[in-house]
Amino acid sequence: MNDMMPSAGSGKGRSRGRVTLADVARHAGVSSMTASRAMSAPETVSPELRLRVEQAVAALGYLLNRAARALASARSSVITVLIPSFSNAVFTDVLAGIQDALDPRGYQLLISNTRYSDAEEEKLLNANLQYNPDGVLLTGMGSSEGLHHQLRARGIPAVSIMDLPDDPEQLAVGFSQHEAGYTMTRHLLKRGYRRIGFIGAQLDARTLKRAEGYRQALQEAGLGAPSRELMVADPSTVALGAELLGRMLAIAPDCDALFCCNDDLAYGAIYQCQRRGIEVPAKLAVCGFNDLPPSAWMNPSVTTIATPRYRIGFEAATLLMQAIEGVEPTVRQIDLGYTLMARESA
Repeated sequence: MNDMMPSAGSGKGRSRGRVTLADVARHAGVSSMTASRAMSAPETVSPELRLRVEQAVAALGYLLNRAARALASARSSVITVLIPSFSNAVFTDVLAGIQDALDPRGYQLLISNTRYSDAEEEKLLNANLQYNPDGVLLTGMGSSEGLHHQLRARGIPAVSIMDLPDDPEQLAVGFSQHEAGYTMTRHLLKRGYRRIGFIGAQLDARTLKRAEGYRQALQEAGLGAPSRELMVADPSTVALGAELLGRMLAIAPDCDALFCCNDDLAYGAIYQCQRRGIEVPAKLAVCGFNDLPPSAWMNPSVTTIATPRYRIGFEAATLLMQAIEGVEPTVRQIDLGYTLMARESA
């Protein structure tokens, strides 16, 4: 029967117990300290050595004990990311930037969907704090002061993304949503439109700030018209854009331009115009926000605001890493700006 038992040093024997860091180091032909560095800080070792350790991890089926590592280093290598939507392409791009910045440093992302709810954001953050994250990335400025106070009390750095806060001490990467809304409305005014409507959905803080910029531009032109605003709390979709176009024309049939708070609504509005035989932009100009990929290829192509979503994610994650490492940033708020994309629709 003893001949049937694998030896203690064989891979099969080890598979009966937990594979250790020492096993990985032996398999890769390096010290345990080097193997640990290759996994926790891969940028500090050579590519050849990192590959050997990765191959050893795969061959042995090693699972990193993050709880023990966190106790030993006072770090969890976990970053909590709170975004308002998993389906919105805007945040897909942001997450790609975050991941590209954090992956080389060995961080793991704990991503939660707040569904555009401040209450849900606070609940999810409290749940995620159980994992002792090294840092937190928050979307926008909707977070309560109590939430920020809780993070500061725990010594957990946080960076807000997509918007810029009024508090100059708060770490943030984004752009002024208010100014972007103002810029789009000024563009429409310069093109000669005077009866400009605004449709918004979800009514998150970013949408509301774009609407504020829209109102400011109209008021400065002496053209304020609340009757041409249509704001609903429904999730934004192309279908909703088509529906809201119909509702806008019912309450403001003289509308000659329509500022949609995002590209999804703009697509729906344009499709509905085509169904109704309304020429865009000859009879009604339509513009959007965010410059999603289809905007350049719609017929007509969509005038919109291009937002640097990938860069926001990448720079925010980089800024958060500096805060985690105790590096005082030269700039606490990074304004990446936006670009007006003037195309055929307006």
